[in-house]
Amino acid sequence: MTTQSIADLLPHIEAIVRRAGPIVRTFHDQSDDIVWKDADDPVTAADRAVNHFLVTELRRAFPVDGILAEESKDDLARLQHERVWCIDPLDGTKEFIARNGEFSIMVGLAVAGEAVLGVVYQPIVDLMYSGVRGVGAWMITPAGRQPLQVSDIADPAAMRLVVSRSHRNPITDALKTALGLTQERISGSVGLKCGLIARGEADLYLHPAPGLKEWDTCAPEAILTGAGGRLTDCWGRPLRYNRPDVARHSGLVASNGRCHDRIIAQMAPVLADLDPDRAW
Repeated sequence: MTTQSIADLLPHIEAIVRRAGPIVRTFHDQSDDIVWKDADDPVTAADRAVNHFLVTELRRAFPVDGILAEESKDDLARLQHERVWCIDPLDGTKEFIARNGEFSIMVGLAVAGEAVLGVVYQPIVDLMYSGVRGVGAWMITPAGRQPLQVSDIADPAAMRLVVSRSHRNPITDALKTALGLTQERISGSVGLKCGLIARGEADLYLHPAPGLKEWDTCAPEAILTGAGGRLTDCWGRPLRYNRPDVARHSGLVASNGRCHDRIIAQMAPVLADLDPDRAW
């Protein structure tokens, strides 16, 4: 597909994701039905309902594409497709359970292993980020639609770091010291963190841990790159999509792109004893 033909899909995906918003809001006003996939990974009835809606709608709209969805069984049939939709029905489930509003619905499109289109929607405040690699990125609110552009800060020590509210890794503090970072902002959801970078309100997000999956990064990466930013693993390598193993074993670095390679170099001594290809 051409970049323009991918961009032409964006309004339709925005509409589908927006229609999932009322589902989340309905469950948001009820008590939670929580199942724990493991000790640190909850899933709610809202996750399952939104997952079902998005998978159904995307299959109907794009029957020849593959689908990778967090709450659906992955039978690996997607590996036969060049185009794959990556769905995270509720990014920030712990934030949803806490009712702090810092969670989002995320749909991304990967083509030939690269994230090319993304939509991230924060339904409680009706805030949407959308973007297409090589085309642009936008923020959509009740006040209208406006283009996104990352900041121009090119000194790591001057950057504003955005960190997780509920998934902070101890290595993050060592990396902050190595980079000379002093400014920090807390936010839930990978998509919302990358959205803050895309709109120039933060400059850097570090996830030095292996817990993320392809559905966590596809939509945020497309939006951030559309706004002029950059996203890699902790060793500076590009992320690839639609692999048999969807885990992000090598962590994540998202930045405004102005000094990304320098950031990776300054992180290296802290990560020197870690294997970049294994869960830590």
